[in-house]
Amino acid sequence: MADFKIVTDSTADLPVDYLERYQIACMNMSYMLDGETYSGNTGRELPWKDFYRMMREEGKMPSTSQINPEEIRRHFEEYIKEGYTEILYLAFSSGLSGTCNSGRIAAETVMDDHPEVKIIVVDSLCASLGEGLFVHRAMEMKKEGKSMQETADWLNAHIQNFVHVFTVDDLNHLYRGGRVSKSTAVIGTLAGIKPILHVDKEGHLVAIDKARGRKKALLKLVDYMADHMGSLKDENDVVFISHGDALEDAGFVAAQIKERFGIIDFVFNHIGPTVGSHSGPGTIALFFMGEER
Repeated sequence: MADFKIVTDSTADLPVDYLERYQIACMNMSYMLDGETYSGNTGRELPWKDFYRMMREEGKMPSTSQINPEEIRRHFEEYIKEGYTEILYLAFSSGLSGTCNSGRIAAETVMDDHPEVKIIVVDSLCASLGEGLFVHRAMEMKKEGKSMQETADWLNAHIQNFVHVFTVDDLNHLYRGGRVSKSTAVIGTLAGIKPILHVDKEGHLVAIDKARGRKKALLKLVDYMADHMGSLKDENDVVFISHGDALEDAGFVAAQIKERFGIIDFVFNHIGPTVGSHSGPGTIALFFMGEER
């Protein structure tokens, strides 16, 4: 296996056992909920089930913050102390956060202080397990013996092939984030309208369709996959699905994918607080390789 350190953000929503198995470093973003600040870096964490319960049942509205350059610099310095001279940082979409830019600033500072060290920052233009799939492909290339530069070059060349599509259960969270208007949120909620969104070529969340009712919205996610895999269908030996405390619905989507496309391997995980603060409870997000986003 090539000897370079893969680093990502907690927004990749990768399961803990996956991160530990492949020794992938994960930098945690902080968030505020009910007057308290939480972050894995400080040791103060809120169980994810409680996070979604507080949003769903108590109407709590969290806020998030990006990782600053100094914090990222400290992480990079730790990996150097572990003996790594090559670090590949796969960052949360620049269309959704300034963390990627913080990473670039930190990388330049660290490389100035350590001329023997090379750090490559790749803007994934991805979110949640879309970023997780991005990391997974990097990990697979590392296992195949590809160099850090070869891995980064492939990722940059194929960024637009990492397809995201998702639906939310409550439009009010998207309204808070400026994704839909107040009137759309109110009327859509009353009418049972469920929006279909994706992450576009610039890494922004964009509404692309809608469905009346939850089941129809979930089926539209699978339809989107059918329409966008194209010639890359065989690249989808594993499909990633994340959820906002809605594992049963995630399983329904996986069952539809298995039935329609014969895919049997999936990675499931809950959506973490940074993305979940904006998408809300009940979100279902599907990630796969396609010809275009």
